[in-house]
Amino acid sequence: MSVQPFQLSVIGSVNASAAGFILQIEAPYRSALQGLPGFSHINVIWWSHFLDRPDLRSQLVCQKPYKSAPETLGIFATRSPMRPNPLCLSVAQVINVDVPAGVIQLAYIDAEDGTPLLDIKPYLGCSDRVRQSSQPAWSSHWPEYYEDSAAFDWQSEFVNAQ
Repeated sequence: MSVQPFQLSVIGSVNASAAGFILQIEAPYRSALQGLPGFSHINVIWWSHFLDRPDLRSQLVCQKPYKSAPETLGIFATRSPMRPNPLCLSVAQVINVDVPAGVIQLAYIDAEDGTPLLDIKPYLGCSDRVRQSSQPAWSSHWPEYYEDSAAFDWQSEFVNAQ
């Protein structure tokens, strides 16, 4: 396999504070927001910069992160930000889009303040929703829908929850 070099460009950052969650898009990329108003949700691709370390990038297996999981899990069977490439994907509910200002207000995103944004895609039922999906028994009791996740007791799922 021949790996060709490539470059990623940061298009903006996450502003997470007590006031709420904002995606601030850099000026050169703001025109890409045209047509986004009207979508209820977006897929946000971001870089887990706080966990971008060689030791975490080489961690391919983890020890039972979830209470009901097997004793070991491959990192590709988790949503952990510790990965060979610390890319993360979040579905987020859009509250408002201000195209000229490059601001997308979100209901919530599971990214830290200052997190670099790599891409935004509209959530589309025709490509992002699967009618008959399945998952392993150890996670089968997790919420089926994004909206139900907020009320779910996620802390009780993790072995090292605090």
